[in-house]
Amino acid sequence: MADGDEDLPRDAKIVKSLLKSMGVENYEPRVIHQFLELWYRYVVDVLTDAQVYSEHASKAAIDCDDVKLAIQSKVNFSFSQPPAREVLLELARNRNKIPLPKSIAGPGFPLPPEEDTLISPNYQLAIPKKQTAQASEETEENEESVDPTNPPQEGRTDLTQQTPHRVSFPLAAKRPK
Repeated sequence: MADGDEDLPRDAKIVKSLLKSMGVENYEPRVIHQFLELWYRYVVDVLTDAQVYSEHASKAAIDCDDVKLAIQSKVNFSFSQPPAREVLLELARNRNKIPLPKSIAGPGFPLPPEEDTLISPNYQLAIPKKQTAQASEETEENEESVDPTNPPQEGRTDLTQQTPHRVSFPLAAKRPK
């Protein structure tokens, strides 16, 4: 055995040899501890059940029959056999008598709304508003009457208060055929 095997308890060596006999060569060291925990939990459950059966039979100690009964009850509750093929076929016939509901979405896969997808427009262009003819004339008049040493404050605020229009374009435009 390997160098680290001397430090392992007997149960861990047994789990390691079981893994090796099943062809498992590479595994994390935690796997042995997990199997040991599962093994101990199973043994405790079986022995606890065997003790209950022994007490029910008014026995002083647990015997082999109690352990066999506990294991059998574990197997019966843990593993169940699938129903017979005839039963499954009858269930399938009954279920398939009911037709499927009509599809509301139409052909193809139902897709989420366009605004919830990653292909929706994801950018905006800022287009400044064009000044009207009257506003541009007022601006020209104000510029002519402006004192170069003291520019008016109103002209500056008018220019900064212009808000641009926001326009978005879809990425995939539908082309007429």
